[in-house]
Amino acid sequence: MKAPRLTEADVEWTAVRAQGAGGQNVNKVSNAAQLRFDITASALPEALKQRLAAWPDQRISGDGVVVIKAQDHRSLPLNRRDALARLQALLDAAAHVPRVRRATKPTWGSQQRRLSGKAQRGQVKSLRGRVSE
Repeated sequence: MKAPRLTEADVEWTAVRAQGAGGQNVNKVSNAAQLRFDITASALPEALKQRLAAWPDQRISGDGVVVIKAQDHRSLPLNRRDALARLQALLDAAAHVPRVRRATKPTWGSQQRRLSGKAQRGQVKSLRGRVSE
């Protein structure tokens, strides 16, 4: 399943103060972007909504809201773009359905190769003992 592309209109944005070092600028400018995406109210396919709601990620709250805070850049537009890219990566990961693995039996040739390798290894180990004359 392919995850649909999100736009900035699909999410709620809040400008918040960034954490960490930055001098006086970090105390007076709200450059960090906080993204909120409601899974249940979105226009995603129902199967993707269920997979995303059950996804083991700490950014997804119990009531089905994805909260992502981006504060790597000094400008708000770059942080918004970064947060949207992280949300898209999360959607792409949840949309990927792994192939079902079917159990198979080892072939006769692979069994023979395995047993001959074990016999050869055992012979090498048996020859490591004390030399008798």
